[in-house]
Amino acid sequence: MPATAKTSAPTQALTPLFEEEYRELRPRAPIPPLDIRFRRFTSLNTTIRLREGQLHVRLSDILEHAPESVLRAIAHILLAKLYRKPIAPHHADRYRRHVSSEAVSKQAEHVRQTRGRKRLVAPVGHFYDLDEVFESLNTRFFHGLLGRPTLTWSAHHARRMLGHYDAAHNTIVVSKVFDRPDTPRCAIEYLLYHEMLHLKHPVRVKAGRRCVHSREFQAEERLFPELEQAKAYLKRL
Repeated sequence: MPATAKTSAPTQALTPLFEEEYRELRPRAPIPPLDIRFRRFTSLNTTIRLREGQLHVRLSDILEHAPESVLRAIAHILLAKLYRKPIAPHHADRYRRHVSSEAVSKQAEHVRQTRGRKRLVAPVGHFYDLDEVFESLNTRFFHGLLGRPTLTWSAHHARRMLGHYDAAHNTIVVSKVFDRPDTPRCAIEYLLYHEMLHLKHPVRVKAGRRCVHSREFQAEERLFPELEQAKAYLKRL
C-alpha cells in the first residue's frame, strides 16, 4: 500500500452489524473481538483477517458514508469469504450495484488519480517502441483521431496481465515479456489495439453492471486482420 493508506481510529458503530452477520453465518461459534477501521486506500479495497483470535477489518474510506444495507452486505461478503461460506446473492447484488453506481465510480476514479502512484517506464524498449506502434495503429484503424495516452512497459515481465488501460491515469501498460526479438509484430499490435479500443469505448454501467467489452468493442476487435494468429501466440506465452 502507498504511504497514503492511513488508518482511522476503530469504527465501533459497525461492530454490531458485523456481529449480526457473524451470528447468521456461524450461529454456534463465539464471536471474536472485532477491530474495524477505514483506510485511505487508493481503490475500493476491503480486507478481513483473523489474527491472534481477533478479526481485523479494513475498509476503503470511500465506503464510509455508504448506506447501512451496503455496509451489511460488505460484512456478510467478507465474513463469508473468510469462513468459506456461500455468499447470499442479494448481498452480492447490493454491493455490486453500489460500487458500480456512477457517483461511487467517479469518486473511486478521483481517488485513484489523486492518491495512486503509477510507476512509469520509457515507451522505447529494446526491440519495440510503443509510441511508434501506437501511431501506426492509430493511422490504420482510427484515422489518427485517438489522443495518445501515456505508454509504458511494465516494470516486470508479467505473464498474467499482458496489458491494460488505466483510465484513472490515462495510461496503457504493456508487459515487458513482449519486448524481445522473437515477438511477432502482430502480437504486440493486437495487444495495443485491444487497449486502444478501451480508449474509444470506455467502460459503461448498465443496470448496475459494468460493461467492459461492449458489442461495439467486440465488433471492432474482430476487424484486426491477424486476430487469430495473434491470439494463438498469446496463448503460448
